[in-house]
Amino acid sequence: MKYNFPEGLYTDVRIEHVFSTTIKYTNQDLQECREQKYSAAFVRVYDGKMWYYASTSDLNGIQGEIDALAALAEKNPKIEETAIYKNLSAHKDIVMAFVGREVSNVPLDDKIALLKSVMPIVEANEYVKLYRTIYLDGYTIKEFYNSKGAELMFDWQRTGFVSMFTMAQGERKMDGNCQKAGISFPELIGFEQDLEKEIAKCQEFMLNSEPVEPGKYSVIFAPLVTGVFVHECFGHKSESDFMIGDETTRKEWELGKRVGADDLTIAETGSIIGNGYTPYDDEGNKATMTHLIKNGVLAGRLHNAESATDLEEPVTGNARAMSFEYEPIVRMTTTYIDKGSKTFDELISETENGILLTSLSHGSGMSTFTIAPTYCYLVKNGKIDKPVRVSVVTGNVFEALGDIDGISDKVEMFSFVTGGCGKMEQSSLPVGFGGPYIRVRNMQVQ
Repeated sequence: MKYNFPEGLYTDVRIEHVFSTTIKYTNQDLQECREQKYSAAFVRVYDGKMWYYASTSDLNGIQGEIDALAALAEKNPKIEETAIYKNLSAHKDIVMAFVGREVSNVPLDDKIALLKSVMPIVEANEYVKLYRTIYLDGYTIKEFYNSKGAELMFDWQRTGFVSMFTMAQGERKMDGNCQKAGISFPELIGFEQDLEKEIAKCQEFMLNSEPVEPGKYSVIFAPLVTGVFVHECFGHKSESDFMIGDETTRKEWELGKRVGADDLTIAETGSIIGNGYTPYDDEGNKATMTHLIKNGVLAGRLHNAESATDLEEPVTGNARAMSFEYEPIVRMTTTYIDKGSKTFDELISETENGILLTSLSHGSGMSTFTIAPTYCYLVKNGKIDKPVRVSVVTGNVFEALGDIDGISDKVEMFSFVTGGCGKMEQSSLPVGFGGPYIRVRNMQVQ
């Protein structure tokens, strides 16, 4: 598309063509069944001092929005000399990764049938008292244009389902879930054995787990837990917009500072296909591979054009917005701990007194963090022992990074079907995360 961009200003236009499906059952009762399709746009104008924004669902009115914002701004004949302008892209590209497998082409009846096929498996367990099944998908085509000449088009897709259930026997209760996330509908087929295994694990844990003895342990995180830990407890600290004007935080986050062992590397990129896939961000900048920690040393952080300007560092392609209604801010895409050199069996066999966390219900934190695990197992004398109930695992982020003393040699990547990343008023943004098994010394377990 061609727009008349006003001189003396920077202008960009982000257009989103969105399709989504939401289906929800409680037991066998259909609670929601909705397909949505719309196109809308977000428009920005920058005069070297301030940003001016507008969003609209009238694509024919985009030029009018540009003109109205330009009338509010102050023309700047030296706009091209400003640092933020220089950090904005002029890329021209088309990247369509999902053509031929769009979820928008899958019949709604097929999606409903997928959820109904779950129900007999869950209902067959005598301890299940309540369950919910949810199917979600989304397909988005984005267009991006700016006054520097950028012309971009790229797509994004996700799909998945989750079965959540509550088990009970007497005073004992246990919540479990089994989810399958993918980027195309056929990936969701053939999950029955996974669901059966998850239900059996939940039952075994409910009936046989014992309360953990509180104290400090070497804790082994499964890849799913590693991914949530690195996202919640380290990734957010890497979003550099919160450092603007904060000298104390900048000193704490000084690049070149050693924070872990030589084999600890944390990376972030929008180029991995999954929920965090972002080949170009919402300012039109290309996805990069950013090493937040490289060989145990703080090596980088995440930027949009403004934060990169303020900290005098390269743009990383991490300007993301929840939708056309929001301005792009610094957000993660796919964040993960890279592989190490040990096998999982070595991590276990080397542990005399530890806890294995295989899944979790919640994780949060910045300087300090809290993980609420689901399934945990005692590790005694180098072997996995009995299941134990753990309320929380807590620690200091930088201390925990320094206490990582084992990293396995295989990385797994994950996406959550429901929920996502929250920041400010923009929640929940789809992201990817992952990592290997990691072992962390001296963690507080309750």
